[in-house]
Amino acid sequence: MNNSNSRCTPAPLALAVALCFAAPAFAQTAAQALAPVVVTGARFDSDPSLLPIGATVISAAEIRRSGVSDVNQAIRKIGGVLGHQSLDGSPDFALDLRGFGTNSSQNMVVMLDGVRLSENELSSAILSTIPVDSVERIEITRGGSSVLFGDGATGGVIQIVTKRPGARTAGTHGSVFGEAGQLGLREGRAAMTHSTDSWAFDLSGGALDTDNYRDNNKFKSRSVNAGAQVAFPDGRAGVRLSSTRQDSRFAGSLSQAQFDTNPRQASTPDDFGSLDSDRFTAFIEAKVAGYDLAAELSHRRKELEATYFFGTGSAALDYESKQTQFSPRVRKLGQFGGVLNEAVAGIDFIDWTRDQKGAMPVKATQKSKALYLRDEVKWDAFRLAAGVRRELFEKQNADAAPWATANYDVTQGLNAWDMQGSYALSPKATLHAKIGHSYRVANADENGYTPVPNTVLQPQTSHDLELGTTYTDGSGKLSARVFRHELRNEIFYDPTAGAFGFGANTNLAPTKRQGFELDASAELARDWTLSGHYQRVKATFTEGAMSGREMVLVPKNVLSARLTWTPADGQTADIGAQWVDSQRFGSDFDNSCIARIPSYTTLDARYARKFGAWEVALSGLNLTDKNYYGMAFQCRGGIYTSDGRQLKLSARYEF
Repeated sequence: MNNSNSRCTPAPLALAVALCFAAPAFAQTAAQALAPVVVTGARFDSDPSLLPIGATVISAAEIRRSGVSDVNQAIRKIGGVLGHQSLDGSPDFALDLRGFGTNSSQNMVVMLDGVRLSENELSSAILSTIPVDSVERIEITRGGSSVLFGDGATGGVIQIVTKRPGARTAGTHGSVFGEAGQLGLREGRAAMTHSTDSWAFDLSGGALDTDNYRDNNKFKSRSVNAGAQVAFPDGRAGVRLSSTRQDSRFAGSLSQAQFDTNPRQASTPDDFGSLDSDRFTAFIEAKVAGYDLAAELSHRRKELEATYFFGTGSAALDYESKQTQFSPRVRKLGQFGGVLNEAVAGIDFIDWTRDQKGAMPVKATQKSKALYLRDEVKWDAFRLAAGVRRELFEKQNADAAPWATANYDVTQGLNAWDMQGSYALSPKATLHAKIGHSYRVANADENGYTPVPNTVLQPQTSHDLELGTTYTDGSGKLSARVFRHELRNEIFYDPTAGAFGFGANTNLAPTKRQGFELDASAELARDWTLSGHYQRVKATFTEGAMSGREMVLVPKNVLSARLTWTPADGQTADIGAQWVDSQRFGSDFDNSCIARIPSYTTLDARYARKFGAWEVALSGLNLTDKNYYGMAFQCRGGIYTSDGRQLKLSARYEF
């Protein structure tokens, strides 16, 4: 239900969700049944020496120590990824890799246990309903990744890997969590697992209610997830069911004058919406004649409703969408004369449909099929990988309204390739390089409002380059990367385009993202750790009438730092700060607006203490109660206020 904005002005799609709790399969014997799996760069559980090149990894221990309440918050707080405030009151901020601003969610891919969450809509992947205690690790790979992950992976990919009960945890285990805080926050979560030598069952549920910071911005969520898995000689199979129900109220955007007067007020005091989503996933993996075989089959049904009021009238939206995904693949992993080789081939089939109900029904469909090949070799201190992908998209839209301007039936074909290499200068220091070509296609919402009636947008392509180095020793780690993305036909909302004064989604003149990223952590003393992330991005037009102008809604600098205290007596504490540079307003393509979205700094902190099986924690967000915003779609207008200070008290019990 998040990320609705002025890109869809005539008929805003304020509700959208991509939810799935799919479990990956992996090959192992019954004696090793239900051991933890690591899904990495090649969409298989990899050899430890073939982890994704240049990736940032967030461990389960870091997640637990930080006390984050959901996966989205973990990616922002621990991974240093910039998040844009959600526009519907949900805790799912739009995550931004490499400075893609308001289109950040469409320029990265989110995977959960090997299954794609990102879908054919203007929406962010919904991560807040993933039980945060179930996460084993989160891998953030920045930069072009379309060979393995297809459409929309120019900014990078975020892979979430959940824990799997193993033989060492056989029996019944679980946890109960409760939290209350300011702004009407009430949250409860419970999870339980039961496993034997070859079977595992899990059940979890969550409930979240909050009034949020602004008027008319209440949010309520209910979710339940259940799964069953069985291990057999040289393989594993299982099923998973997931269900989510959400209700939102929409506060709307503010002018600068309204924000200055009262940043908590609502411009749309009566708008509201709801979302229901259910997903079923089955998976299997087996080792046959020295080959690893794996596949996931997933089906998701989603219904969203929204009502918007204007003047003396109102408009109601009612959509139902369905998506079926099938992703079989094969891997050959072998050692030949001191050379480790991993060869992967796979296909992805996705069938997506959406029906708009009402007197004038609209039906949109997209079918895609892709083939990808990738090979990686490792010898001595060298690693070298190369891959290619071919994907076809069949897009249709049928609108029964006599004034409709978005009827089309087209096929688009895209290619991706990449090469990656690394060299270990020493056991502590590594150099790496990446080069490739990535792509994304306009989704159904974007093709619904284009400058030329009944004509879809051209695919967006990017030439990607990254050079980096990593240094690790026993007390710290330092990673640095320089990058460049040269984009053609970038897909973006242009408020000056279109024939009716509403703006339109369009293909921009050539643009470029280039910059520098730095991740660092160090043990200052026995119980003290300091970590930090810095990103500098220069996003500009490179050709056309806007050549040299800055792109909108992209802060040039983002810096975050965190100090953590972890003594051995059951106490933990941390304090963090993030500074976000100023940025252009969302409509300021020609850079003519004399104002900019102001820079801002926020502080958060947490203290926790364990008492046997119990843990009690006190935490706070935006501790200085700063009034600020990071999303605004017009010059000094279209402002969505960010959250004010919130103090929270929580308790957890494990059994």
